[in-house]
Amino acid sequence: MLKAVILIGGPQKGTRFRPLSFEVPKPLFPVAGVPMIQHHIEACAQVPGMQEILLIGFYQPDEALTRFLEAAQQEFNLPIRYLQEFAPLGTGGGLYHFRDQILAGGPEAFFVLNADVCSDFPLGAMLEAHRRQPRPFLLLGTTANRTQSLNYGCIVENPETHEVLHYVEKPSTFVSDIINCGIYLFSPEALKPLRDVFQRNQQDQQLDGSSGSWPGAGTIRLEQDVFTALSGQGQIYVHLTDGIWSQIKSAGSALYASRLYLNRYQLTHPERLAQLIPGGPCIRGNVFIHPTAKVASSAVLGPNVSIGEGVTIGEGVRLRESIVLHGATLQEHTCVLHSIVGWGSIVGRWARVEGTPNDPNPNDPWARMDSESLFRDGKLLPAITILGCRVRIPAEVLILNSIVLPHKELSRSFTNQIIL
Repeated sequence: MLKAVILIGGPQKGTRFRPLSFEVPKPLFPVAGVPMIQHHIEACAQVPGMQEILLIGFYQPDEALTRFLEAAQQEFNLPIRYLQEFAPLGTGGGLYHFRDQILAGGPEAFFVLNADVCSDFPLGAMLEAHRRQPRPFLLLGTTANRTQSLNYGCIVENPETHEVLHYVEKPSTFVSDIINCGIYLFSPEALKPLRDVFQRNQQDQQLDGSSGSWPGAGTIRLEQDVFTALSGQGQIYVHLTDGIWSQIKSAGSALYASRLYLNRYQLTHPERLAQLIPGGPCIRGNVFIHPTAKVASSAVLGPNVSIGEGVTIGEGVRLRESIVLHGATLQEHTCVLHSIVGWGSIVGRWARVEGTPNDPNPNDPWARMDSESLFRDGKLLPAITILGCRVRIPAEVLILNSIVLPHKELSRSFTNQIIL
């Protein structure tokens, strides 16, 4: 018997995802046509012996989250429950706080997945590796280039046994080009080191004279408090993958993750990819079109396009490397490139909405998405264009490398600006 835990965080996280995270919890943002964490749930549901999937975070259980959980339970025929933290408890605090629910029924092991990663989720291969060599902690690792590895948790392994000898979270100098993917397989005994950290936190609070044990003592960082401390003690191992993987920290990385998932649909969900049909729009590359969307026959779509529920695409529209969200309208002959068009937004005739891609270096097989900053030297960096919820773009204007906050009605062109 197996279980899975998906760590979804909470509203104080995902600031780099604004203004999109104003409208839905980040884990429910559509990536390649389905909510971000549906990719995680689909992968977990395919593992033989999976009995339950738990979501842990500190979002309020709103209508959108409740509807998603109900639909997911029906679709995958699995219990899927949300366990709400009373405060942000870090990447390990929620696991310890809800340990009784995780261990109920006596699972042999449980997967732990961060919600903000895109992956092909080689959970079956991880399970095989764990059963060959049972240990408390198994981490999924992949390779990054030397420079970008500094932005991740770095793993030094024994190349023969794959034991983690050393772990450093975001080191200041090069440690290893093997990075932590944020996908784990834990044995039940993995919760004992979390208990030790909790008890140590409690003792530290008492020595400091702090009152109460929560939430301070309950805040546990898996990476710094557990992986770093236990490395080299025969408890943590790494399983390496060369499959797709990326963090989803910003809107730009969501667009890149959409491309990875759309490409993977050719193997996993070919029915989700739009087909070129007589009298239909021109499809180039991988495109997702929701069945309720209305797309004019003269539109040209793709590659890497995701069109959401109830979207209207007018005649002559050119759409490429973009996500168009629920209820948006692109009027005749608009051009949308490297952009995200928010829920219910309207782009007027002959308007151009364009961003600048920030993709990994195609000539470097180990390059990853940069964790881009919005500003450098006080200037807004060129990046993808984001239209928030219910934005109106007038006809015949250019919106380039800009972020438009929700409910704005523009009257002219903008370049490299945040429009408040």
